[in-house]
Amino acid sequence: MKILIAGDFCPCLRVADLFEQEKYSSVLGDIRPIVETADYAIVNFECTVTKGGEKPIEKQGPNLQCSEKGMEAVKWVGFDCVTLANNHFYDFGDKGVENTLVGCNKIGLDTVGGGINIEEASRVLYKEINDKKVAIINCCEHEFSIATKDTGGSNPLKPITQYYAIQEAKRKSDYVIVIVHGGQEHFQLPLPRMVETYRFFVDAGADAVINHHQHCYSGYEVYHKKPIFYGLGNFCFDDRVERNKPWNEGFMVLLEFEQENLNYSIIPYEQCNEYPRVVKVTDVYKFNKKIEELNSIIVDDEKLNNVVFEFYNGVGKVCENLFEPIQNRLYMAAKHRGLLPSLVRKKRILRVKNHVFCESHQDKLKWWLDQYLKR
Repeated sequence: MKILIAGDFCPCLRVADLFEQEKYSSVLGDIRPIVETADYAIVNFECTVTKGGEKPIEKQGPNLQCSEKGMEAVKWVGFDCVTLANNHFYDFGDKGVENTLVGCNKIGLDTVGGGINIEEASRVLYKEINDKKVAIINCCEHEFSIATKDTGGSNPLKPITQYYAIQEAKRKSDYVIVIVHGGQEHFQLPLPRMVETYRFFVDAGADAVINHHQHCYSGYEVYHKKPIFYGLGNFCFDDRVERNKPWNEGFMVLLEFEQENLNYSIIPYEQCNEYPRVVKVTDVYKFNKKIEELNSIIVDDEKLNNVVFEFYNGVGKVCENLFEPIQNRLYMAAKHRGLLPSLVRKKRILRVKNHVFCESHQDKLKWWLDQYLKR
């Protein structure tokens, strides 16, 4: 039994233009034969479907959307399922969630990790594949897309909740795959919290753990004979300026289950470079060398911590800016008397919320606060 898993798919810019003309082959034709070799294929749907009139929610970061042609492209290239636990599934509110779920159902795409409420979003997907039952659990870090009892959205990363979900799935199925959307964007290594959490998922019974979100690929490790992939990179995600950068590289994971054995392989590709298409990497040696470098850091806790802290040092100003408004006594007194306006704006509050609620930003913020208070 072969299960293929791919990273972030957002049909925008040049890709969106081609999809509107139904030129799916010009973008995905080279990769389609690979996807079709799998018995079941999964990709992360990193946007929401809009039809006109939907209002974007207030958040930090862009509100991503596509037409129904985006879903049709997913089906055309051979994917059977889309993961919806990501930071853009709720970008256009409940209507966008409904559009996406209804559209996927209409064309026969399975969904996991997203729903019209938290109960539906947190459901485990069970699939019978080649006489074996596979359980797929999908969750994401906390940003602006998390479902509630009354609103739609994505299944949140909550390790205790996922522990019980994995335990139940293990009793009900032959194999359990956990797919997480999280990490620090544009950083090619997992944060120590991610390593600890994903290993915990394996200890709980997961047969494989796979992560995406960072817009660049990361390395992987085998923990207790189970693979953990810390970042797949963008699968198909166009950008106006990114060319020949980590943004344009990624890999798919092919899991091969055979009785008690689990084998895996990675399939590297380039995407949306000079041309808006996904093609297999030609310089495999260079790719493998980079993967080996990342892997060697991941399995060494001290090395990983040092590289992460170095990264935090480089982006510390982002945290500092969250607390930049004037704080002196005269200004505060005048503001409280209505003589001066507040310098705090809603956009800034949203930035602060994102740093407090999102696990990866929270890790960075905690580190920066500790360093700042030591000055």
